Amino acid sequence: MPDTEYLIIGAGFSGLAMAYRLQEAGQRDFIIYERADELGGTWAANTYPGCACDVPAHVYSFSFEQKPDWSKLFANQPELLAYIKDVAAKHGLENYIQYNRTVTSLSYDKASQIWSVQTDDGKVLKARYVIAAAGPLATPIMPEIEGIDSFTGNLFHSAEWRHDVDLTSKKVAVIGTGASAIQFVPEIVDKVSELKVFQRTAPWVLPRMEREFTEKELDAFRNGPTLSRLLRRWLYWRAEMRAIGFFRHPNLLRIFEWMGRRHLKAQIKNEDLREKLTPDFRFGCKRLLMSNQWYPALNRDKSEVVTAPIKRIVSGGIELDDGRLIEADVIIMGTGFQATEPMPGITVIGREGRDLHGEWREKGAEAYFGSSVAGYPNLFMLLGPNTGLGHNSVVYMAEAQIEGIIRLLQTANEQGTPTVEVTEEAQNDFNADVQERLSKSVWQTGGCDSWYKTADGKNTTIWPGYTFDFRKRATDLPVSAFHLTTAHHSADASAQAAE
Repeated sequence: MPDTEYLIIGAGFSGLAMAYRLQEAGQRDFIIYERADELGGTWAANTYPGCACDVPAHVYSFSFEQKPDWSKLFANQPELLAYIKDVAAKHGLENYIQYNRTVTSLSYDKASQIWSVQTDDGKVLKARYVIAAAGPLATPIMPEIEGIDSFTGNLFHSAEWRHDVDLTSKKVAVIGTGASAIQFVPEIVDKVSELKVFQRTAPWVLPRMEREFTEKELDAFRNGPTLSRLLRRWLYWRAEMRAIGFFRHPNLLRIFEWMGRRHLKAQIKNEDLREKLTPDFRFGCKRLLMSNQWYPALNRDKSEVVTAPIKRIVSGGIELDDGRLIEADVIIMGTGFQATEPMPGITVIGREGRDLHGEWREKGAEAYFGSSVAGYPNLFMLLGPNTGLGHNSVVYMAEAQIEGIIRLLQTANEQGTPTVEVTEEAQNDFNADVQERLSKSVWQTGGCDSWYKTADGKNTTIWPGYTFDFRKRATDLPVSAFHLTTAHHSADASAQAAE
């Protein structure tokens, strides 16, 4: 017998939404493993200065627990974390969480139809179903730079911000110009004595249409929840309109390129610096960035954008390929996360000894609607392969997956079939369609390398379509795409039995 019917890995947005939905479906036999010492996922881990969401808060929130009184359009990290904790407390989800539980391996036993879940303390939990909700932006990447361990100053990743390190009057080097860097760089520039920002490729940056809500507006939202829901709907559809440019007609994105160049020209008057900061790829090929303070921070006398390649890190700073030495007291890595391979750091052994990450390393991460993988019965993922977005809220995507998983498990329980596994055929057909649609998208044709893609260029991260289309299909998964069995057989045997 299993120790628990359901194990959820991760207590962030998607893990807590899964727990809420299990409760709503009448299920109470579940546990949530969280590797940190508090809930909140990426919004608990990322505490760097200026950390905020780049999706409007009314959209980037639970559909079942809307907050009418967000302080501003784009919520910052403290407000988002407080919201997540409030929702967990309101629905009693904290009672199911076990903190400081880092999952290291999952192993499926065909005879018992049970997953063995091992944590870094050597303990093993038995679960019938495992739902991995660790999130695509959960494990930071530390770049492989020669000499990185030789630096004698303070060096850390933005996702592991050292609040004990005082940056006042320090020479600070920032490696990376992505979504985190454009938020924390403007926050630290006034403190430091020198700021060197190492840029490999210049990103597209648009003005951030930020605004704080007035007390009158907040009162209207609180007293009339319909108004808040209408704003959520309007923000959703406004964002969704951009999707057609990303995956079907990239030329429609030229308007955003014009806006980006106009924004750059308005804030950077120096032609040499403006040339450095001008992207050389199509808008949308990399993640869309929004900021009103990024360019002014780089325009300061104390700031320099460094485009020469890094040769190595030495004890006192960073040596460039051109022989120049950049002195630094502190190096901050804004180098992103392991997004192309879900569940990093967890060994997953499925049916017949199949190694999930070994298979993904050969062909790139694949799943059926980002949640199920053939050969790994009763294992589900939230925000797995090809569920990421370039235009809207991933909370919406996770909730769609959750609804589909719940409906599928209810069907399995009604039929008395505790083992659920997607067929190879359904998975292959789905991923062939995804890759075909991606091949015409700006992510593949826009002339850039991005964290959306593997080293060989396969995009395993982005959903190439509308989110409402994903929701429609993911919430109503066809039972014919799955093997539902009482005693596990091989996929071939199950297929024959079905015939």
